[in-house]
Amino acid sequence: MNPTFPDISISTDRLVLRPLDEDDIPALAEMMNDELVAAWTAVPQPYTEDRARTWVTRHAPDERTGGRGIDLAVTEFLTQRLVGIVQLGNTNWRVRSSEISYVIAPWARGEGYACEAALAVARWLFGDQKFERLELRTAAGNTASQQVAQKIGCISEGVLRNAFLARSRTEDGGWADIRTDLILWSLLPEDLDVPRRRVDANGFAYPEWN
Repeated sequence: MNPTFPDISISTDRLVLRPLDEDDIPALAEMMNDELVAAWTAVPQPYTEDRARTWVTRHAPDERTGGRGIDLAVTEFLTQRLVGIVQLGNTNWRVRSSEISYVIAPWARGEGYACEAALAVARWLFGDQKFERLELRTAAGNTASQQVAQKIGCISEGVLRNAFLARSRTEDGGWADIRTDLILWSLLPEDLDVPRRRVDANGFAYPEWN
């Protein structure tokens, strides 16, 4: 049986990160139909409420119980309004590594919510789950996502050439795929000064002293 992430909620000063529920479906569909989300992600367009319902009721639970990752709704603490989504995926339990991605609703951009949510997930992953590496991939032209990576302390490790299909609007109002590079970023526990314990070759844990 594969290891799995717990069914958890994470709180910050302004946000609550929690499992998706069916009340999120209308706001989730609206957010995923945004032009920038369509341009920089692979979500189908147009994004219907039926697709959102499948994500909430089937895909997200299956990702967690299958050990591949976890999908969390990001909500405002005061209003409970859906700010965005943070996902962990491509999780390797032996290496203790996972990949983070995030989407922020148009109305919530520019408030630092992506950084706050991503940092909260990273600290939980390193501290509570004892992971050793977090990866992030950003399209070469997605400067907003790159700024989030830099602000939370990620290190750029290189370019994955021709590794992604972004989208742009066509004259008839549809979407056309555009092949582009991905920038690979990483974050380690020491980048965030997260306390941890090392394990020696015999499996005994011991403190990591400075």
